[in-house]
Amino acid sequence: MAGKGRGEDGNARRGALELAAAGAILGTLGVFVREAAVGSAEAVFWRCLFGAAALAAWCWWTGALARLRAAPARALGLAALTGVLIVVNWTLFFEAMARAGIAVATIAFHVHPALVLLLGALLGRERLAPRQALAVGSAFAGLLLAVATPGALAGAPPGWAWGVGAALVAACVYAWVTLLSRAVRGVPPAALALVQCAVGVPLLGLPAIPVGGVGALAPAQWAWLVGLGLVHTGLVYALTYDALPRLRTGAIAALLFVYPATAVAVDHLVYGTPVGPAQLAGLVLILAATAIGARGGASRNTVEVAPPKS
Repeated sequence: MAGKGRGEDGNARRGALELAAAGAILGTLGVFVREAAVGSAEAVFWRCLFGAAALAAWCWWTGALARLRAAPARALGLAALTGVLIVVNWTLFFEAMARAGIAVATIAFHVHPALVLLLGALLGRERLAPRQALAVGSAFAGLLLAVATPGALAGAPPGWAWGVGAALVAACVYAWVTLLSRAVRGVPPAALALVQCAVGVPLLGLPAIPVGGVGALAPAQWAWLVGLGLVHTGLVYALTYDALPRLRTGAIAALLFVYPATAVAVDHLVYGTPVGPAQLAGLVLILAATAIGARGGASRNTVEVAPPKS
């Protein structure tokens, strides 16, 4: 029994390290998007293309590709629909970071677990449990602190409000992705992510690439764009999907702070974006809402979040 206990502890430690690493990597997502210096739709296109390649290799290695081929048509159709929504989600989130800043966009986007609870209650026509209602209230109080206080509004760049709005719409879209993904049966999570990226390639396709085509991109831009697909999609998803089965829901909720906290720190350190006490307090309230909702029975959500949630 003692050996079994040590094995379980080691398994949990590995899962915690993997999920924390995935969150820390996602926290640098905004830097890759900004430094790539392309439009939001084009960045999403290349992320989908390179991400699909990385995920296809991972799915082949883990056997998920064979299970995807055997999936029922209805599951594949739902998976494709979530792919369309993921493309919308990523495009809006990238646009939000460009207009409102990495920190503010990331904080605003992280109200999506509360939106999942609200949508689940509305669709199920059930009242929120007290713990869930507390989670929703905490999330939206945190959002107001982070983006609607005088300190947060002071010195806001042009288009800031549009960026915050884009982040909130992206959060709503991701909430639908979460709910629809629950209905996808017979498709492993990594294979679902592969379908979502693969859908984005033809969906965006040539319209996302400006005049001048791929030849107009500098080598440095290619490095950032490849990183979006291989690192922030392929690697992050591999770490996340290996970590989640090893962890309890409470541990997952506790580790979700790594992504937004890293994004806020990176925005401050790399671009000098000021982060006030109200924004930090808002972030704490939003993450507390996620933890409360998870302990109250909310489903396990990956990082993009991901990506990813984002």
